[in-house]
Amino acid sequence: MDESTTSPTIAAPTSHLAWPPVAVPGQSPKSEPPASGSDEPDSADEGAALLDGLRAAIARYVILPDGDALTAVTLWGAATHIQPALQHAPRLAVVGPAKRCGKSRLLDVITETVREPLITVNTSPAVVFRAIGDDPPTLLVDEADTIFGSIKAAEKNEELRGLLNAGHQRNRPALRISGPEHKPQAFPTFAMAALAGIGDLPDTIMDRAVVIRMQRRKDGERVEQFRSRRDIPALHILRDRLTAWLRPLIDTAAELVPVMPVQDRAADTWEPLVIVAELAGGAWPEQARAACVAMCAAEAGKDDESNLKTRLLQDIRRAFARCGDPDIMRTRDLLEELVKDQEAPWAEYGATGLSPRHLGLLLKDFDIKAATLRFEGGRQAKGFARLRFTDAWARYCPDDSTPDEGDESSAQGPGLHP
Repeated sequence: MDESTTSPTIAAPTSHLAWPPVAVPGQSPKSEPPASGSDEPDSADEGAALLDGLRAAIARYVILPDGDALTAVTLWGAATHIQPALQHAPRLAVVGPAKRCGKSRLLDVITETVREPLITVNTSPAVVFRAIGDDPPTLLVDEADTIFGSIKAAEKNEELRGLLNAGHQRNRPALRISGPEHKPQAFPTFAMAALAGIGDLPDTIMDRAVVIRMQRRKDGERVEQFRSRRDIPALHILRDRLTAWLRPLIDTAAELVPVMPVQDRAADTWEPLVIVAELAGGAWPEQARAACVAMCAAEAGKDDESNLKTRLLQDIRRAFARCGDPDIMRTRDLLEELVKDQEAPWAEYGATGLSPRHLGLLLKDFDIKAATLRFEGGRQAKGFARLRFTDAWARYCPDDSTPDEGDESSAQGPGLHP
């Protein structure tokens, strides 16, 4: 279809809701959503047109970080309508560094376009357990930082976190004692969930989420004000048309096994979004995979603790290489090599820089420990054997091979592993 051609507009209570094209950072304006006339899909392009409409509706009220994030939110919202077909229920983590970044507004718009929204603020996990069934609702949690933002709050809401973790994958029920006979009962947990809050959510939730990192609007970035009475009816029209398009395709969606550009849990999380894109056709499959690759790559560097440990492994490999790849190295010498790099964080790590204790703690999860070794001249000292690092290097930084190793296959790396 010619780019200059616009589709009919959604019929709405007022002319204000005519859904004009909205500029999105990093992308050209999209065409307007389809007309609301019939609730049944009426053309082969219906799916792509409906996703275009949902995309325009979201962009009307919220500034997303970029076009990839807008694509992801659009596909995530549409995927809630085919949850019975999915093996995984991705979380949508809408996070920002401060207030007034548009997190709650995005959740407002999502709430009116997803299938069977269930607001879980101040709702006990027991109620949520009982609300989830074979055709689950879409869980929505605003101000998630008040639930998980402190150690005390997180401990109090550990059951909810467990529900959100388990519900990412089908067939992970929660067992609870229930009924007058106090017998164990299995409650389903599988349901898509969107959570909005200041700062990152717990790592276990972020790892199962499509992460949208919101920022405060700059001067000149304009969005429409969201008014429930005026704007919700048109969003419901769009929601109902998504339902009419996608619900008959549940069996088709269940059989789809799309080619994914990422692996492991990232592939599990993004697969429902790519399935919806495949059902829609047009440019959506390509856009979905491009967003998947870009956003997974961005998140791979956001896990501070894991990223720091991986950085340490890489820097230790380079330290051994600079010293001629000895079989063993004293802890003192290794620390001296690490702090030489002024761009590395080790000189300023902790109060006095990276210490033997800090080094041991950071390497503990890799099962790498200092040992008393015998060095030249018969002197004994605490140190590390290079051989102890080779397994961790191969697993966590295989693309960081050095010329000394000469391993061409490891230099190529295994691909993207977010």
